[in-house]
Amino acid sequence: MKTTTHVLKRGAGALLVAAALAGSLSACGFHLRGSGGHYTLPFPAMYVGLPESSPLAIDLKRNIRVNGNTVVVSDPAQADGVIEVLTDPEKTRTKTILSLNKNGRVREYLLAYTIVFRVRDKLGNELLAPTSISLNRPITFDETQLLAKEQEEALLYKDMQTDLVQQMMRRMAAIKPVAALSLAPAVPVAAPKE
Repeated sequence: MKTTTHVLKRGAGALLVAAALAGSLSACGFHLRGSGGHYTLPFPAMYVGLPESSPLAIDLKRNIRVNGNTVVVSDPAQADGVIEVLTDPEKTRTKTILSLNKNGRVREYLLAYTIVFRVRDKLGNELLAPTSISLNRPITFDETQLLAKEQEEALLYKDMQTDLVQQMMRRMAAIKPVAALSLAPAVPVAAPKE
């Protein structure tokens, strides 16, 4: 009986320490990957320079709308922040052979998903220089399970897209907009005497 009580007290103590640690991590802004961390963007309105039907554009716009008070606009002239996509990941994603088996057949592929983008303000000032984000995922291949492997590949690309959007959101949340220069009235300067 005494041993059981001692074990229960130790278990409760460990649980209390774990809860305190979890609380302190969330208080400092730490989020687990995929936990949907919220990012406050420094723009009241943003434009996303991707085709409307792009899965990445849909996911990115949804994340922008959900995080804070930023509105997504369809005209870059109305936006305070413009995301210019220099390399569209939907067009540049790759699948390369990673390894072969002893018979010379593919055993693993490496899936890659890359984007290059920058952010400008409405005056054309570059707020975020061209930034490249590259993600890779290995996938095993089995020719006897083609349908299952195609579904796994689609899920991995979707996971990379979600990760890519989160990384873009983090970078955009860190932007410090250029403050508008206050133009003081010009003081007349006397012409030099000759």
